[in-house]
Parts: sequence; structure tokens; C-alpha cells
Amino acid sequence: MKYSALVIIVVSLFACNTKKNTIKETVTVTTTESVKYSVDSSTKITAKIDDVATILARKQVPILCYHHINDQKPGDYRVPPANFAAQMQALSDSGYTSILPDELYNYLAYGKALPAKPVMLTFDDTDEEQFTVGNAEMKKHHFKGVFFIMNISIGRPRYMNKEQMKQLSDEGNVIAAHTWDHHMVTKYTPADWVKQLDEAKQKLIAITGKPVVYFAYPFGLWNKAATVELPLHGIKMAFQLSDKMDAEQPLYTVRRMLVPGSWSTNSMFKFMKGTFRL
Repeated sequence: MKYSALVIIVVSLFACNTKKNTIKETVTVTTTESVKYSVDSSTKITAKIDDVATILARKQVPILCYHHINDQKPGDYRVPPANFAAQMQALSDSGYTSILPDELYNYLAYGKALPAKPVMLTFDDTDEEQFTVGNAEMKKHHFKGVFFIMNISIGRPRYMNKEQMKQLSDEGNVIAAHTWDHHMVTKYTPADWVKQLDEAKQKLIAITGKPVVYFAYPFGLWNKAATVELPLHGIKMAFQLSDKMDAEQPLYTVRRMLVPGSWSTNSMFKFMKGTFRL
């Protein structure tokens, strides 16, 4: 294939140096125009990212967001285990297949095919029941999930430890970034990006031995400055809540739907259809 202006970019990023290992990520990008999004992955990419209008026009994928999964009083951020189990069963019975961020990125950016009924299951804030309850239920249906880690909580009581996170990663789930201490992105100074993202990513990489290229905004809140900053720190796709994808940076404003504890499975399906225009 001929290109009017061929640009080969090779990026070598040393994400983390520890006593045990050094992770090196090398990416080759071939494109006919300037690269619109930073690429930080161990997979070679040879296709040009589609234009924004094409990305926005693609059919949306339902992305569910969970926090606490326990029997305390249900709320917006607290789902009873029985409800969660019923929701996973209902998704499975309805023919849904869980997908992970790499698949979603390749679909949005390049138009690559997805399963007939894809769904993404995401978990925020590092709660231990996401491992003991959430992962156990997902395994029954061969589902995989994305765990957005708040670093300050790792190993604390009621939160996941390094060994649990490593197990999730080894079993095919994705460990992704959710800042160091849930500091709101819309209030960041330049120094905050170093602590909240660079250092947070380095710790996660040291735990899993895998690149960290996906990010979820604390509280789901974002601003234009963040969508510009994230690619500079090796993030290639970011997730928010509620709002539509941004008309200029859709890959950095991917929409998720928070699942409240009061919802029945019917309510979940109803809001999935409305939220993601299924």
C-alpha cells in the first residue's frame, strides 16, 4: 500500500524499573498523517486511527460500572451480592459476551469486529469484594472484567492486596489506573499528574508485569485539559460516567453506566438500552 506521507514512529518506553524486572514497551505506528492519540502498548499497530466522526458514529457498547458488592444498605455505589449474581446470570442468559479494553479500543479506533452482544464489566476503587464476590460470579459465566485501581487502598483492610490483583491479571482480567488517591482530575496541577498517574501506573505495572494504558476518571468527572494530558502519560483510552463521548476526544471520554444497588435485572437492561442506544 502506498502512502502520501509515511511516518514511522518507534517509541520505547520504560514503564517501570524494579529489582526483579524491567518492562520495555516498543510500538511501531504507520500513518499518513500526524498521530492523534498517544500509543502505549506492547502490541504493534499498523493502522491509522479512524477520524472522530467515524468513531462517534459507531454503535455504542454497554459498559457497566460497579463499586461495592456487599449486603449493607443498597445505594448508588453498593450492590447486594444476590443482585450482582442475578445480573451476571441475566447477561449470560441473554447471550452477552464480556469484552476488555483492547477489544473496545480496536473497535472504536479501527472498526474491528466485536462479538454479537458485547458488554464490558468494570469495577472502581479496589474493594476486596470485587475479587471475592465479583470475580467469583463472573467466572461462572466465563466473563472477564476491568479493575480500576485506587493505589492508596492497595493492601488496606477491606481492599484488594497485590496478590489478589496479580491473580486477576493472570486470569485474563485487566488492571487499570484510577489515580493514586482518587484526587479529582479537574483540579490537577502539573505536579499532580506525576503522582496521580505516572507513579500510580508504575506501581500497577510492578504488580502485574503488564502495561497500564487505560484510565477511569474519579467520580467520572473530566475536562478538556485532562483529555489533552492523558495521552502524554501513556493512556490511550479513558472512561467517564454519564456524559456523551466528547465530540473532539471520544477515546478519552468513553461512557460507562453506574449500576445502583436498587436495580432489578429488568431495570439494568432497560437503562442499558436507553443509555447506550441499543
